[in-house]
Amino acid sequence: MSNCTVTSKRAATTNGGTMMKRCFQSGDLRRALLSLLILLCLASCAARTVNVQGSYPRPNIPAIPLVLGVYYGEGLSDFVYTELSDRGEEEYLVSSGDTHEVLFNTVLPAMFERVVVLDSMEEAAARGVDAVFVPRINEFQLGMPQKTRLDSYEVWVRYNMRLTGADGSYIADWVMTAYGKATASSFSTAERGINDAAVAALRDLASNFSLGFTGVPDVRDWLQRRLSQ
Repeated sequence: MSNCTVTSKRAATTNGGTMMKRCFQSGDLRRALLSLLILLCLASCAARTVNVQGSYPRPNIPAIPLVLGVYYGEGLSDFVYTELSDRGEEEYLVSSGDTHEVLFNTVLPAMFERVVVLDSMEEAAARGVDAVFVPRINEFQLGMPQKTRLDSYEVWVRYNMRLTGADGSYIADWVMTAYGKATASSFSTAERGINDAAVAALRDLASNFSLGFTGVPDVRDWLQRRLSQ
């Protein structure tokens, strides 16, 4: 008589259930790992945001005895530059609207007797200002070390500066550029390098704007007429 192993129906059912449970557990684990890998991939591919922050010196210059209104419109206050990767994907989002307002709120009160920040151009006449200054960013460029092959982060900005009467009439319209860079090897992250290069560019703007404002031909002519009244 041959030896054989007899497995009861109950034992077979129990073993089958255990195997199915293990299969389900294994499937759940694979799905969890796959979900985690997808999340990690999305996180690594997501664009990193740089909210530029810096401080700017107050210029030591004679104040013009007039009241200036300043309006930070959409071309400045909400400006965000998008740096694309070599594959055309969003890599960095550089937001500089807030720090531009900090800059002008530091520089302009040193240049004029009084400065009024306007919520809209329409309220200029009611606020008793002599003129309204409207700065706008026309172009923003970012140089990254891995692309330029240089040991520096570079920022170049082109601005449109506009000066109008309280009624919106033309006074002056001119273009300014600013440039700044920061040594790449001095920073542990690209975000810090981008921030410091942008702050250097804004400090360049602050210096050139405060010293060159009265030299803009249309601004100079307007000041002569206004101050002689």
